[in-house]
Amino acid sequence: MTGTPGPTPMTATEISPRTFDQALAALDEPFPADPAAAARRYRRLARLLHPDTAPYARRADAAAAFLRLSGLWRRHTGGDCFTLTTRHRTYRLGPTLAIGDLAVLREAGHDTVLKIPVKPADNDLMEREAAALTRLDTAADPRHRAYAPRLVESFRHRDNTGTERRVNALGRLHGFHTLAAVRAAHPGGVDPRDAAWMWRRLLVALGWAHRAGLVHGAVLPEHVLIHPAEHGLVLVDWCYATEPGGIVPALVERHRDLYPPEVCGHEPVSPATDIHLASHLMRRLMGERAPHPLRAFIRGCTLPAQARRPHDAWRLLAELDEALERLYGPRTFRQFAMPAKT
Repeated sequence: MTGTPGPTPMTATEISPRTFDQALAALDEPFPADPAAAARRYRRLARLLHPDTAPYARRADAAAAFLRLSGLWRRHTGGDCFTLTTRHRTYRLGPTLAIGDLAVLREAGHDTVLKIPVKPADNDLMEREAAALTRLDTAADPRHRAYAPRLVESFRHRDNTGTERRVNALGRLHGFHTLAAVRAAHPGGVDPRDAAWMWRRLLVALGWAHRAGLVHGAVLPEHVLIHPAEHGLVLVDWCYATEPGGIVPALVERHRDLYPPEVCGHEPVSPATDIHLASHLMRRLMGERAPHPLRAFIRGCTLPAQARRPHDAWRLLAELDEALERLYGPRTFRQFAMPAKT
């Protein structure tokens, strides 16, 4: 006896994913042929798979899945050869280089990257970054310009779904590693003598920005890049920057414990805010290898009361140099290298 056929199971493409795991499974299904339906599906998957919205324990899976989604969408839309034209330049979009807390970094030639916000609601933060980098170009001491990325241009772009985003074109940095990567490569802590040059250069970068009337507001592991061989440092992601006395517009939730009270409390900030963030960052970078005198130095820079902390990064640099000389003697150049990837 032949039974009545049951309903045909719906494919993942026909089901609207609602959870992270459903979105992950949906990556194996093709996008709908209808352009509007494909765009809606891409936006839903992007929301569910973005590391900021995925379950905290699945952030690593989310980062890999979001990169894969970006590649699948480029192939579906022909985006592997997609060009973006402004009044000044034409950019040929290449692979996704990184996914940050607010934006995706896309290759756009050997010397340029495009920083594209994931959410249009963050367009104002992209504009804030462009304004900060422009101020560093025009009002800050040009001798220290290498401590921040170069803004090529900032422009609005409307994609094929009609969504408008503020895009920042930035000079690409080659050979740099985030302090998050440095810390991950040295789980036992970075030798304080190596951390010293990173710390010194970070204070120079902050002092330079502060003299130009800017507080960075997010001196976090992913926002400080170092060049091991050249002992270079660049402070990136100026989306959170403000003037002294302003309010940091947003914080990176997963790093909430790194912020001083004034940021979490939405209170006015000052150069002491950046000094707190940088000092806490260096304490974590050295870990248990930090000697007692440097721990005491850091405690003085991370006091809860903003008024009691140091406010002058360059004066603090001179004090740090004295502390380092007492510990290790006159400064000497130390080779530093990241472990080779296997």
